[in-house]
Amino acid sequence: MASEETEVVVVGAGQAGVAMSEHLGAEGIPHIVVERHRIAERWRTERWDSLVANGPAWHDRFPNLEFPDIAPDAFATKEQVAEYFVAYAEKIGAPVRCGVEVTSVRKHEGRPGFRVETSEGSIDARFVVAATGPFQRPVVPPIVPNGAVTTQIHSSGYRNPEQLPGGAVLVVGAGSSGVQIADELRRAGRRVFLSVGPHDRPPREYRGRDFCWWLGVLGLWDLTTPPQGAAHVTIAVSGARGGHTVDFRALAGTGVELVGMTAAYDKGVLRFAPDLATNIAAGDEKYLALLRAADAYVERNGLDLPEEPQAHVLGPDPACVSDPRLELDLAEAGVTSIVWATGFAADYGWLDVDAFDEEGRPVQSRGISREPGVYFLGLPWLSRRGSSFIWGVWHDARYIADHITTRRGYLAYGSN
Repeated sequence: MASEETEVVVVGAGQAGVAMSEHLGAEGIPHIVVERHRIAERWRTERWDSLVANGPAWHDRFPNLEFPDIAPDAFATKEQVAEYFVAYAEKIGAPVRCGVEVTSVRKHEGRPGFRVETSEGSIDARFVVAATGPFQRPVVPPIVPNGAVTTQIHSSGYRNPEQLPGGAVLVVGAGSSGVQIADELRRAGRRVFLSVGPHDRPPREYRGRDFCWWLGVLGLWDLTTPPQGAAHVTIAVSGARGGHTVDFRALAGTGVELVGMTAAYDKGVLRFAPDLATNIAAGDEKYLALLRAADAYVERNGLDLPEEPQAHVLGPDPACVSDPRLELDLAEAGVTSIVWATGFAADYGWLDVDAFDEEGRPVQSRGISREPGVYFLGLPWLSRRGSSFIWGVWHDARYIADHITTRRGYLAYGSN
C-alpha cells in the first residue's frame, strides 16, 4: 500500500518542474515535485565553469520574477541561473523534495492513476509529469576507442582548460557548447581543432536588438513542432564575454582549425567528412536570412533602428575551410584530449508506461502523451521552437496544467 497520495507527481525540479509547480499551485491542484539532486542541479554541476545563459536576462526568465542584480541585456552566470530557480521555487512555495529519486512509475491495474516508486517510499498519483528535460544522458558517438588519446570527455564533464592534460584538443560539435569550449581552450593557449556539423548561426545582436527579440517579433519562436524524428540542428550562439555573434571565420582567425564532421577512426588517424564548406555556407545562409527578415520588418513597421550593412559582409573563407583537412593523425598533431559536445539523449527508463514509440521517444502532442495521465515537459519543440527555453517551458507548463484541470473535472463528474 502506498505511503502517500497526491494528485500530481512532477519528476524533476529544473526549470520545467518549477514552472509546472507554479501553474499547478495556481489551479489549487495538490502535487509533489521530486528531484534526485538539488533544484536546477544540472546548471550547477553539469556545465563548465565559465558558462553563462545564451539569452539576455530580460528574456531568459519566467514572467513573474526578474533576475536580481543583473542588467536586462546581460547574461546570467550558471550559478545565478540556479539560484534564480531556487528563489522562484521559494517564491511560489513549490513542494519540492530534493534528494529523492524516482525509480519507477507504473499504471495502476483496474483503477485510475499511477504508482510512483521513489528512494523514500511510494506515492499514488492520478497524474505524472516527466519534467526531467532533454539533457539526461550524454551522447558520445562510438568513433574513437578508449585509450586512443589520454582523455575523452563529454561537454557535460568539461569544466575548464586546466582540467585537461597538456597538448592539443579536438572539440567535436559546433553548437553553443562546442564553440564556447573551443574558444576558451584557444584563449588558454591550446592548439584546438573544431569539428563542425550542420548548425544554425543567428546574430547575437543586430540593429540594436538581441536575436531573441528578433525571433520574437518575427514569430520564429512560435514555429510549430517539426515532424517527429526530424533532425535537430544545433544553434551556435554565445553569451560569453558579454555576448557575441559566433563567427567561424573569426574563430579560425584566432588559430582554431575547423574540420568537417568527425566520421571515422583507424589506427590513430581520425577522418573527417568533406562537408565543412557546405556546413559553414548553410549556417551563413540562415544567418543572412534572419538579417534580411529583420531589415524587412524594420522597413515594414517604420522602426528607427540603425542600419548595419557590415553585418551582411562575411569575408573570404579561411584556408582551413577552402582546403579542409580530411585526416588527422592524433599523435602527430599532439592531440591528447577530445571533448564531445555532441548533445544528449532522453532517458525514461523509470517511466514504465505506454507512452513511447519503438525507438523510445515520447509519443505526445504539446506534452500530452498517448498514455492518459502522463505528460512530458521541457523537451525541444514540445509545442514550438521556444519550448526548451526558460520562458517557453513556462508557457508549455501552463497548457499542461490547464489540461490536467480539465481532466480532473471529467474524472470528478458523478463522484458526489
